[in-house]
Amino acid sequence: MAGELTTKEQKYTVGRLKSRPQFLAVREGEKRRGGLFLLEVLDRREPDSQARVGFTVTKKHGNAVERNRMRRRLKEAVRRHAGFAMQPGHDYVVVARRDVLKASFQELAAELKLRVETRPKHRRSGDGRPRNV
Repeated sequence: MAGELTTKEQKYTVGRLKSRPQFLAVREGEKRRGGLFLLEVLDRREPDSQARVGFTVTKKHGNAVERNRMRRRLKEAVRRHAGFAMQPGHDYVVVARRDVLKASFQELAAELKLRVETRPKHRRSGDGRPRNV
């Protein structure tokens, strides 16, 4: 029939972060560092809403052409490989590093998927004991 998908694959949609207050709110969440980018994650405590993602590429990483290329590569990696792993009710901000341009797309997608799926580590209680005891 007209308008139907020809594949039986399930599509995962991810919303977008668009306003500055949304990006600033995510900065208060968890940070997952990687070689190619920093992933910031915030649990909005709304399990019924879809995950949202935003992309940040600062001016220190090159001219507009290079920054846009980095952003496009990250968007495509999320669309193809990491969108399904993003938890509903969470916001994600991907802060690119310069190496995003040099890395192969498979390497970029694999690291993004790994960072999205990584669960937070348990935090040590602040009982004042030295760490190496």
